[in-house]
Amino acid sequence: MKKHFLLLLLLIPNFNVNAQWVQTINPYGLVYALAISETNIFAGTGGSGIYLSTNNGTSWTAVNNGLGDTFVMSIAESGTNIFAGTYGGGIYLSTNNGTSWTAVNNGLKNTYVTSIAISGTNIFIGTEGPVSDGVYLSTNNGASWTTVNNGLIKPYSLPATIISFAISGTNIFAGGGGLYLTSNNGTNWTEVDSGLTNPNIHAIAISGTNIFAGTEGGVFLTINNGINWTAVNNGLTNTHILALAVSGTNIFAGTEGGIFLSTNNGANWTAINNGLTDTVVISLAVIGTNIFAGTSSNGVFKATISSLLNATSIKQSKEITPPHSFTLDQNYPNPFNPSTTINYALPKDCKVVLEVYNIMGQNVATLVNGRMSAGMHSVEFNAANLSSGIYFYKIKAGEYSQVKKSILIK
Repeated sequence: MKKHFLLLLLLIPNFNVNAQWVQTINPYGLVYALAISETNIFAGTGGSGIYLSTNNGTSWTAVNNGLGDTFVMSIAESGTNIFAGTYGGGIYLSTNNGTSWTAVNNGLKNTYVTSIAISGTNIFIGTEGPVSDGVYLSTNNGASWTTVNNGLIKPYSLPATIISFAISGTNIFAGGGGLYLTSNNGTNWTEVDSGLTNPNIHAIAISGTNIFAGTEGGVFLTINNGINWTAVNNGLTNTHILALAVSGTNIFAGTEGGIFLSTNNGANWTAINNGLTDTVVISLAVIGTNIFAGTSSNGVFKATISSLLNATSIKQSKEITPPHSFTLDQNYPNPFNPSTTINYALPKDCKVVLEVYNIMGQNVATLVNGRMSAGMHSVEFNAANLSSGIYFYKIKAGEYSQVKKSILIK
């Protein structure tokens, strides 16, 4: 069984005043999934069923009446209905906040349910197991299910395994054994993987027009609904991504080697593991000003987002050292529309000229032209007045010269 997941939460007094993460009381062990319904928090576990907290994780109660499978891989809320996907027992529905559960598997041939997504009155579930059936859709609150796999067929004529979803307006992204997009509620799926060097997708997260994919080979970003993807792994010391979560402009990544935070849309990542005694992080969820992390064996940890941001700022300030050589980084994001950021490093004070050229060799922008101090520098290239295409940016700093390619897609 692959590792794919979602998240959960809790809270105990912090006996380590320096720790950002604090382990909560219950549930213990492996935590797969989290869902919020008004003031109720549901947590799905690997073998202990579902837990409910009505006080922001301070205490939890097992709510397993009628639940025939205690390996709960995913949970989702639709109004007063709570759906739970299990690994072998199919889908369960509660209409009374978990007091009781009923199996709703009519039409479901694959009962290994790894993910759930809800878009209006449409409920999508992703499956895997001995033989994947791809994606199922219910339009009647789980009373019946039908497969919606047109375009999901992989080699050997089998539907792709789907273990993660994300919804952006009318676009629904499904990831697992590849990454797919539908804009017509599953009638058709299109593979959107250009630039993805690893097809094993464990998590998808959306922040405005930025869409992040967590893979077994790191984090990838698209700004054009999956037409192109760019790796954004600077600072990630572990690139086996199991979970992603978004809070404003802050992106959190759970990995097999702890949790990482990016405050600049993935351009840089910083480890934030102080107090985290289990660094295999399967699931993440943001609830208000708090973030919760579900781990592989030690249950749930909780931290305030502000404490993690403060720790990140302090750590980054301590790590600032003068660069040892001239460098010109790849612009980020790339492809871009309409602006992108270019970073460069100077080991000493010198005159810098940074210019942008089109494919005809014509200068279209001069970004820097003057004496700059030693250190890391960043400049924005705004191409709002330019047409789509390939543009080259060139730096001349002292005796150093370098050229890189960027792609503008409008």
